[in-house]
Amino acid sequence: MNRFSALPIAHHILKNRLVVAPMASQTSTLDGKVTDKTLRHYANLAQSQAALVMVEYSFVAFSGRSEPNQLGVHDDDCIDGIKAIAKAIHQTDAKAGLQLTHCGGKAQLDVCPDLMGPSGITVPAYDRILPTPKMMTLNDIAVLKKQFVDAAKRVELAGFDFVELHCAHGYGLNQFLSPLTNQRDDQYGGSQLNRARLIVEIIEQIKQHTQLSIMIRVPGQDLYPQGLTQTQIVESCEYFIDAGVVILDVSSGIGGWNRPKERRGEGFLVEEAAFLKQAGLQACIIGVGGIETAEYIDMAIENQWLDLAAVGRAILKGPQEFAHSVMREASEVVV
Repeated sequence: MNRFSALPIAHHILKNRLVVAPMASQTSTLDGKVTDKTLRHYANLAQSQAALVMVEYSFVAFSGRSEPNQLGVHDDDCIDGIKAIAKAIHQTDAKAGLQLTHCGGKAQLDVCPDLMGPSGITVPAYDRILPTPKMMTLNDIAVLKKQFVDAAKRVELAGFDFVELHCAHGYGLNQFLSPLTNQRDDQYGGSQLNRARLIVEIIEQIKQHTQLSIMIRVPGQDLYPQGLTQTQIVESCEYFIDAGVVILDVSSGIGGWNRPKERRGEGFLVEEAAFLKQAGLQACIIGVGGIETAEYIDMAIENQWLDLAAVGRAILKGPQEFAHSVMREASEVVV
């Protein structure tokens, strides 16, 4: 197997092992709607020849925005715009996925003035000091769950193949998973089963109400002191897979998405993907982290560190150039 090998997942067949990672484009309107610039951006990314193109983190409620000009799927007026994105991606014979997020307690007050988190604990971050959120009530949690499920229904109406829950990078669902930010003493806190409960319930509801294939972006570990461990993530992923998840997209946790200072070279988060792969979880594994060469992708697949390689910046620099240099069989190259 190598980067050109097809991969059946659920009722889809991915034409190769390349995924365009979800990357914030800051091209939406201030109320989260798709613009012509957004459409051109995704039509361009799809020229990479990736089998799956992921659309950037998109807020499920206006109260869950992380930054201005972030894409939204928070109301039905968003459907036509994201439908156009899915159509642009499908025109390249790629599958289309969209990532859903809520900031929880990770945002600045000028963007999200009513921050709420699982325990009212300030979300730790390496690169900024964040405000302290309010603690969510059980009613707040029920509303949040419905917001994710309603957003997934819109993703399906727009014609996407996959929906991804963003449970990494310190955002809202990551805050529920992590012992750093979730110190609740009810059914949504205490044990890892309880900390995973909200996400499991969202997955079950999306599976009940849509035909979408469900992905989840998880932290391989929090990469923050006293945060989620790799063992806790394996346990959590078992619950997610039992609920209906078919792809685990393995990234970083509470500490944020930046490269850990001590890690160099390509695939700086692939060791976390490999840990989950070696745990024998019954889902496809996406690895990520500065991946940019054909040689690395093929090596990672051959060594069974991952099933799919997600590439971000290297594709963003030039999708067509990436397709030419990385996603062409040797026999296609004309000398």
